[in-house]
Amino acid sequence: MKRNNLKLIVILIGQLLIIMDIFIINVSIPSIQRDLGASHGEMQFMIAAYLIGFASFLITGGRLGDLYGRKKIFVIGLLFFMLSSAACGISSGALQLVVSRSIQGISAAMMAPQVLSMIQILFPDHEGRTRAMGWYGITIGLGTILGQYLGGYFSSLKGWDEPWRFIFLINIPICLVAVFLSIKKLAESKVKTLQRFDIWGVIVLSAGLFSFTYALTASEQHGMNRQNILMIAVSVGVIVYFIKNQKDKVKKGRAYLIDYELFRSKNFNLGILAVSLFFIMLDSYFYILSLFFQDGLKINPLNAGEMIVFQGAGFIFSSVFSVKLILKYGKNALISGLTLIVIVLLLQLFLFRMQTDFYIFCLILFLHGVGVGSIIPSLANIALSGMSEKLVGNASGVYTTFQQIAAIIGIVAIGSVFYYCLGEKPSVQDYHHAFSIAVLINIFCLIVVVAAIYKVPDHVLPKRNLER
Repeated sequence: MKRNNLKLIVILIGQLLIIMDIFIINVSIPSIQRDLGASHGEMQFMIAAYLIGFASFLITGGRLGDLYGRKKIFVIGLLFFMLSSAACGISSGALQLVVSRSIQGISAAMMAPQVLSMIQILFPDHEGRTRAMGWYGITIGLGTILGQYLGGYFSSLKGWDEPWRFIFLINIPICLVAVFLSIKKLAESKVKTLQRFDIWGVIVLSAGLFSFTYALTASEQHGMNRQNILMIAVSVGVIVYFIKNQKDKVKKGRAYLIDYELFRSKNFNLGILAVSLFFIMLDSYFYILSLFFQDGLKINPLNAGEMIVFQGAGFIFSSVFSVKLILKYGKNALISGLTLIVIVLLLQLFLFRMQTDFYIFCLILFLHGVGVGSIIPSLANIALSGMSEKLVGNASGVYTTFQQIAAIIGIVAIGSVFYYCLGEKPSVQDYHHAFSIAVLINIFCLIVVVAAIYKVPDHVLPKRNLER
């Protein structure tokens, strides 16, 4: 067991890098834009490039791990992540940085499914896997906070020209350590039967997902214009073709990218539904909360950032202590966590005002983080529960893809409702109204998640008596 715990630490280093680099660039945007002479559009695409590359290749990454070895693909992902980070750090122009960030995202997509897959393989028993997923949740929380902190720290270093480059270069020593430990400590695992890799499937699916995520990301900034609507329509057509093509290949015994046996699992379908609605809620909430705080309540960025730290602290706190609750109370612990989030959101409708004391904001956001931290690790646990080793990589890639796309859909869809409710010349009351509507939509999403968790069979998250 101790040996497996060391392996868990190694693979979670990869997860930490993935999450950190989603957030680390945000605080450094002004410095990068000034030093590279980049336009606002180039900066937006610089941020989006990582997420688009990440979302577009997760299923491919999971399938590669199944066929060619999860350890091998994880190490390759780390190496390319290191090289692309170095390329980001020495970028001389906006285009080079955009391309390097995109490769970073693709490299992260090679790693992420292997992390979830190897956790399922290393910890086959419910208790061990639940504890491991608790540490997975802690890693997500740490990555979120560290990304924002290190982005601000490196960008403000004195005595260095263009210190923002360190936000990328810091990945190099971390990747080197992770590669060394991975080669030394991790065991290889893959599908034992000889199967071929579906290159055409990769091309079609990646094109469809790229077009879809790019159009959604672009519409966040420029609205749902004709070009974005057309691109979404085309991407949907491509994905429909991909699904039909994959089903034909499975019937004919040819190489395929997605094994549709995944969707025969009730647990997997419920997990996909739950994670999709949860991340539609979560990412749209974070996006709107930032706008509401700074533009609506006129809270300065420093104080807003300090409040968000309390949210992250609640997430980490909950990830540590929720494991025992889940092991003792099963899915009831998750339903309680979701109920806590709903209560906190309702409190925000009444308490988030200009005259509200700073510590009230911090306390409410801490409680929100506690609720979120009690949910995220177990959603993956539900979706991948009982999945055979043959399917676990494929399942991990599909699960994480739904999660990422749901996050973008949430930002675009609920963000659009928020902006519509604001009107052209919004007052403080308009911001409260728009925030309230968005929060009510979020609560509806959470109610659907509660229903999905309620439908999960008891044996998936069994109750256990932990008293000795």
